[in-house]
Order: sequence, then structure tokens, then C-alpha cells
Amino acid sequence: MIDCPAWDENTRSFLAAQGGVSRLVITHRGGMGKVREIQEAFGCEVIVQEQEAYLLPNLTVTAFQESLLIGSEVQVIWTSGHSPGSACVYYSACGGILFSGRHLIPNTQGDPVPLRTAKTFHWKRQIRHVQTLLEKFNPETLRFICPGSSLGLLRGKFSIDDAYSKLAQLDLEACLKAEILL
Repeated sequence: MIDCPAWDENTRSFLAAQGGVSRLVITHRGGMGKVREIQEAFGCEVIVQEQEAYLLPNLTVTAFQESLLIGSEVQVIWTSGHSPGSACVYYSACGGILFSGRHLIPNTQGDPVPLRTAKTFHWKRQIRHVQTLLEKFNPETLRFICPGSSLGLLRGKFSIDDAYSKLAQLDLEACLKAEILL
């Protein structure tokens, strides 16, 4: 599971009916929600970038630095910027799917853009990590981006299709200069 859902009896029952949660990946500090309750309910492994791990005292966590490979098809990638330990989750099947948390969200045209708010930890680092993603992937390895925010801008879709090509069209220099805060 990626980030904490709203936690109530309905969610707990639903997750239990699906077989529970074996791993919970936190993509940013805002996604921690009820991580303690979820770990207690399912005994799941909690994966978090090392700079956010201190926010989960008295929990058993698997912390990583740059990236962590989970099996043969899933990788957690540090993408600092939105928060110090922001991360994306990459699934290599289906042409490549990047679960971007709040690192990349759709704009009004449904294209991926980095999220900048008044609480953004480090804008330049966030833009640098977008460049790193462009260097790491290509059109054959990154087909979809599933953002963790602003889904209404996708107008009923659940992902940004043709993700690499759209991400490659971003003017990162203009992003760096942007003063717009969402």
C-alpha cells in the first residue's frame, strides 16, 4: 500500500478482506496518517526515506537512502523537495508506472508538474529530482504517472498517460523561476 488511507472500521475491514497489508510505503510526511494503527492492525513493514523515519518513533520501519528495490518489479525512489524524504514508487510492469505522491501532480491540462506550495521543503532539489527521473526512465519504461493529489484535474482518469513524453516537455528552468505557489 502507498501512503495511509483515511483510517476507520470500513477501511480496516476492506483491507482485511483484501488479505491485509504486508508493506506500507510512505511517500511524504503528509502521507503518514494513521501509520501506527495500520502497522498494529496488520503487522506490516513500513518503508520510509531515512529523513522522514524520525517522524515515526517507536515504530518498526525500513528506512532507505536513495532507493530501495522491493522484489523484482517495485522500487522506491527518493525524490526530495516536497518534503525532505519525499519518495516515488515505481512499478516496472505495464510499461512502467510511477506513483508520484505529491512530487508530481497534474496541471489543468492533465500534464505532470512538480507541486510547489508554501510548505515545499526545497524547490530546487525537487526540480533536480524531476530531472533525475527523466534520466532514469524513457518512453518505454515510464508510461503512466499516478499522482497522489489533484486527481480531479485528470477528469475521471486515474493516471497521466504517455507520462515520460509529457514529463520531458516540462521546462525545468521555467519551473525553477516560478514563484507560483498552489
